[in-house]
Amino acid sequence: MKISIINGPNLNLTGKREPEIYGTQSLESYFTVLAAAYPDVEFTFFQSNIEGEIVDEIQRAGFDADGIVINAGAYSHYSLAIADALRAVPAPAVEVHLSNVYNREPERHHSAIAPACVGMIAGFGPDSYRLAVEALDSMHNS
Repeated sequence: MKISIINGPNLNLTGKREPEIYGTQSLESYFTVLAAAYPDVEFTFFQSNIEGEIVDEIQRAGFDADGIVINAGAYSHYSLAIADALRAVPAPAVEVHLSNVYNREPERHHSAIAPACVGMIAGFGPDSYRLAVEALDSMHNS
């Protein structure tokens, strides 16, 4: 099984920025643990602070991967371009967020990309990614 994990703006600073919200573990270190826990899954990891690069990666990965785990960061709340890219590829996508966006500012309560995803997992810190992998694995094997 192939899963592409795509991260948006500022997620490269996880572990350093706002640790009271995002925790102290870097996503890079978490992804090492995640990949070790799923040796039968071929992961690709991508992060960009640029919306167009995220769209390009969805288009590249979405025809090859069995699933996409996407944390588009702030782009989740307004990027129709990312939503359209997710709709354009056959790979199912799960939207993830480290924090519970519904416990935060009102502008974070809406996701423009959620309608293009099979589900959303939020509020479990880095473990949100594992839960998304579990969901995609279950879909792939059913």
